[in-house]
Amino acid sequence: MPATPSHPNGAPTARQLAESLLAFWADGGVDAMLLDEAVDRIEAGKAPPPVRPSPAVAAKAPPRAIDGLPDVSAAVSQAQQLAAAAHDLPALVAAIAAFEGCPLRYEGAASQAVVYRGDPAAPLMVIGEGPGADEDAQGQPFVGRAGKLLDKMLGAAGLEGRVLITNTVFWRPPGNRTPTLAEQAICAPFLERIIALVQPRMLLLVGGASAKSLLRREEGILSLRGRWLEWRSADGSQDLPALPTLHPAFLLRQPGAKKSAWSDLLTLTERLDRPDRPL
Repeated sequence: MPATPSHPNGAPTARQLAESLLAFWADGGVDAMLLDEAVDRIEAGKAPPPVRPSPAVAAKAPPRAIDGLPDVSAAVSQAQQLAAAAHDLPALVAAIAAFEGCPLRYEGAASQAVVYRGDPAAPLMVIGEGPGADEDAQGQPFVGRAGKLLDKMLGAAGLEGRVLITNTVFWRPPGNRTPTLAEQAICAPFLERIIALVQPRMLLLVGGASAKSLLRREEGILSLRGRWLEWRSADGSQDLPALPTLHPAFLLRQPGAKKSAWSDLLTLTERLDRPDRPL
């Protein structure tokens, strides 16, 4: 770099100061700026933090949009009424098929609602995230590659014919993306009604979206998997032991994780067959 002329009085010029500062940061390993303009963090830190409303004030606040969607309370209320009026699984399947309150029905689904498959009197309910393309086409959950792996694992663990399989939402999300909290909230009354009608002894929650939605927790699936937790219905009338585990689609991408999922299934099978055994 050519020498930069100094200020007439011998003091460094602004350019020299800038070059010196850039050289200092370059020596320190800094090679990029993340902002177009510099931010005075010291001055910004002098501002008081925003005041959070008290729980009482927050409780009185009007409903907010969830995940960018408008308020879903009307759709949830309608789903609750339809679910409560369904006195058996066929009636509930019909109610879900006729329900128009979930946007996934028009955004991702190409054909039909995907509700459940398996034994209506199963002691174990497996709950995944949402239908994919194969499920949308066939009208049953977990029938693609991930579903075939799930069936093999359930069979090897002695659970074949002892499960009912469903999802947190009943229509395929666009591009097989993870369902949003709002979409899960709209479908939750139907899912809780399935649990009430089947009356399983425990739940296997497959994948992070399922585990976090039903257990109302923020941890990721790698933290939640293999831990017995409690699921409780929104009205508090139902509660069941629930075991989160890895989604078979994840296992297809990460075969090394199958050992952990297999351990979860063995733990579940043992508790299912020996319910009085302490954890």
